[in-house]
Amino acid sequence: MKVNLKWQEKLKFESTGETTGHTVAMDANEAAGGDASAPSPMEMVLHGAAGCMAIDMGVILRHHMEKVTKLEIEADGERAETEPKYYKHITMNIIIDGDITAKQAQRAADLSKDKYCSAVHSLVADVDLKVILNGAAL
Repeated sequence: MKVNLKWQEKLKFESTGETTGHTVAMDANEAAGGDASAPSPMEMVLHGAAGCMAIDMGVILRHHMEKVTKLEIEADGERAETEPKYYKHITMNIIIDGDITAKQAQRAADLSKDKYCSAVHSLVADVDLKVILNGAAL
C-alpha cells in the first residue's frame, strides 16, 4: 500500500492513495501555523482506527447487517503532553441499533479490536521506519 503526499500551501497537504486514487486533505491547526482547513494527521489516525473497526464489524456481522439500522463510532483519543504527543489512550464508543443482540455486537467489536483491525494494531506495532531524503537514506 502506498500514498503520495504533496504540499499545497502553508501547512496544508494532499495525500493520494495509489491503490484507490482517493485524495484526502490534511492541515495543521492555527496554533501550529496552519489554517485548520482539513483534519490534522493525528485526527486522521482516529478516523482510520474508527473506520477500520466499523468495517471489521460490518464484515464480521455480514449475515446480520440487514438487521442493523445504525452503526456509529465515536473515537476519543488522549495524547501525551510532551513530544511526540502520541495517543496514550483511545476510547471507541460504538453505537449500534437494530435487531442484533448485545452478544453479537460485543463479539464483533472484540474480534476487531483484538484480532483484525490493522489500523488499531498499527498504533502499537513495532514498525521499522526508514527515511529517504531526495534519494539518500538518512
